Amino acid sequence: MTKRRITTVSDAALDKRKDRSRNDAPDGPALGPDFWKQAQVVYPESPKQQLTVRLDADMVQWFKKQGRGYQTRMNAVLRSFYETHREPRDPS
Repeated sequence: MTKRRITTVSDAALDKRKDRSRNDAPDGPALGPDFWKQAQVVYPESPKQQLTVRLDADMVQWFKKQGRGYQTRMNAVLRSFYETHREPRDPS
């Protein structure tokens, strides 16, 4: 996996970017409206590290509206992204 720089892009600049999908790429399967309602969050059992992080206010409010444990759910979402995109482990 190559390292990428993460940058903030305005909506106007985003609209000007060209689609990066191939024209012949097949559509993925439809997840359906109940996908996230039935999804289960898997909580890792690793130790946590306290830190200060800046997040979009609307996103934090949305997670908080889900009830107690919102930070743990946010961590689970980040972990899912990490697990999907991390370098494969050396099999030895």
